[in-house]
Amino acid sequence: MRGMGNMNNMMKQMQKMQKDMAKAQEELKDLTVTGTAGREMVSVVADGHKNIVDVIIKEEVVDPDDVEMIQDLVLAATNDALKKVDELVASKMGKFTQGMNLPGMF
Repeated sequence: MRGMGNMNNMMKQMQKMQKDMAKAQEELKDLTVTGTAGREMVSVVADGHKNIVDVIIKEEVVDPDDVEMIQDLVLAATNDALKKVDELVASKMGKFTQGMNLPGMF
């Protein structure tokens, strides 16, 4: 019977970990990161679920004869923001997978 107590305890720990993970994932939607490019001439803000929530382009970078440059800066800032989201998720969710080798998890 002793083994059943350990199994029940392990199941309770797993359920608690699942609740904590769900809470942490929910909190990510309220956190934001900002990616920048061109010495912060273009900024892209993303939430912890990788939704782009804002794009800021400083007026002095706008050149109607060089739209391609603005596009490149927006692309670079977006990639920077998404990289920062990955880092945020890894730091927030990594404690749940630490020590486990789970491919494809966060």
